[in-house]
Amino acid sequence: MIKTIQNKLFPFIIALSALSVSASAAFYSVSGLSKLFAGAAFAVIVMAASLEVAKLVIASLLYQYRENLPRLLKYYLSAACLVLILITSMGIYGFLSAAYQETAALAGNVDAQIALIETKRDNVKEQLAIYSDEKTSINGAVSDLRSGLSNNVIQYTDTLGNVLTTTSSSTRRALEKQLDQAIERQTEINTRVDNLNQQLFDYETKIVEVTSNNNVAGELGPLKYLSGLTGKPMDQIINVLLLIIIFVFDPLAIALVIAANFAFEQLRKKTKENVYGEQVEQKEEEEWDEEHALDMVLNDMVKQVDDDPLDHLFDEPKVVTKKLPKEIQGILSNAIKHAKRAGKNLPNVSEFFD
Repeated sequence: MIKTIQNKLFPFIIALSALSVSASAAFYSVSGLSKLFAGAAFAVIVMAASLEVAKLVIASLLYQYRENLPRLLKYYLSAACLVLILITSMGIYGFLSAAYQETAALAGNVDAQIALIETKRDNVKEQLAIYSDEKTSINGAVSDLRSGLSNNVIQYTDTLGNVLTTTSSSTRRALEKQLDQAIERQTEINTRVDNLNQQLFDYETKIVEVTSNNNVAGELGPLKYLSGLTGKPMDQIINVLLLIIIFVFDPLAIALVIAANFAFEQLRKKTKENVYGEQVEQKEEEEWDEEHALDMVLNDMVKQVDDDPLDHLFDEPKVVTKKLPKEIQGILSNAIKHAKRAGKNLPNVSEFFD
């Protein structure tokens, strides 16, 4: 019973799977074709939907009437089905490639933003390097000027031979003026360096924010990984993946439709033609194997032969009359009656029964 339920339920599972795959393929194909011909999207949707239905009907028709269809019509329908499979595959390719292009465009915008921020950051780094060198130079100049002020000493010997030490007021005034200018420049440079460091920190923060808030990175992560692993660009990798998908998708849908037709055909009861030319249900136990029947007849003949079968070759032939069983008299009489109605001249068979 369980086996019977499985045999009767499995064709419906195949049909459900075929319809689901065919419906999804049709949806992707219609959407993709409408994007390829966006100028007449509604008309393309109607046309593509009707072609998808026709394709499934053609597949079922070719299987159900494969032996009765005219050869030319069969060839045309087969070619039309293959062309419709290609059209569906083209629509699926267009749909999936458009979805990838949208994601790739967002990723390109993010990459452009990051590249712009990195350019600004690099400019700030260059300015920072220049001001850092000037800051080092100014710090050295301030140190030298302060050292010059502390060493602004003039020694000379008076008329009595005494060594006198004094400072030069003009030199001191010049050094102090230079030192004030150097300190002012040092303060300005320190302010600019601090501002540049703050700008550099802000740009680095923006790069981190743009990268972390980017949801596209998670979508293209596997493709980027495959691109880095194979050394191929992402466009080439996605093209290979799309070709693999479309060469499996719609052909699988057609194969499942044909498989569903085959499974439902197995559920039909087998019939045979009786002696009256009518189609009646054929039971499994009524199936007849000619080779097996011949073996049974030969075995019966062997059992009827005596121990010494060669003696019978020289005996007089005997006529053995064997009556047919009463059980088949009615069936045979009805068959002869129908044959006589058809105009055939047959003898009376009552003498052949007990």
